[in-house]
Amino acid sequence: MTPYYQQDGITIYHGDCREILPVLGRCDLLLTDPPYGIAHKTGQATGGKWSHVRHAGVTVHDDHQPFDPAHLLALTAPKILWGANFYSDKLPGGGWLIWDKRPGVEDMDFNRSDAEVAYFSESRTVKTFRHLWHGLCRATEVGEHLHPTQKPVALMNWCLGLVPAAQVILDPYMGSGPVMVAAKHSGRRAIGIEINEEYCEIAATRLAQRVLPLEWSA
Repeated sequence: MTPYYQQDGITIYHGDCREILPVLGRCDLLLTDPPYGIAHKTGQATGGKWSHVRHAGVTVHDDHQPFDPAHLLALTAPKILWGANFYSDKLPGGGWLIWDKRPGVEDMDFNRSDAEVAYFSESRTVKTFRHLWHGLCRATEVGEHLHPTQKPVALMNWCLGLVPAAQVILDPYMGSGPVMVAAKHSGRRAIGIEINEEYCEIAATRLAQRVLPLEWSA
């Protein structure tokens, strides 16, 4: 299996994670934002972020059907799974992570979610990360609209800090690569898998070009 990209401890594979996962070695943390079935739940891609002019015509692979995390739960590593409120009925006991996307603009009228939710296998508590990322209002990565469901690198840095001993990070639904960038920034090894080659290229470009400023880890 030939990597699409491999440098500085970061490896990217282009393909279906269900086919690639069985041949990979161990990881210390599974951190991912899978396609959790928004189109299936609502009958359409959300009018807020997916039909945005920058993503006109873009679809997220397999988002038209319910997401079953069984193939991820089968892995023995600690897990942080974003979008977990959409498939919470399929998850075992654990904790929850809340990403508050609206600090400082709570009084503004938006038609999008105020927060996003992740399942955290290693906890029974609820932890909150506050980082502005609401439409055009962003604390970081201003203007970089790389993927319809893009998450900030700062959020992924925070997630990595919740499992400080993890040295090999796995993201089987890599998208534009924020987990890979965060892992590189923190000096960890990471493996990303992405079925859409366009996003493999975007992630590889980000990794090749950027050295993150320290404030992005906040």
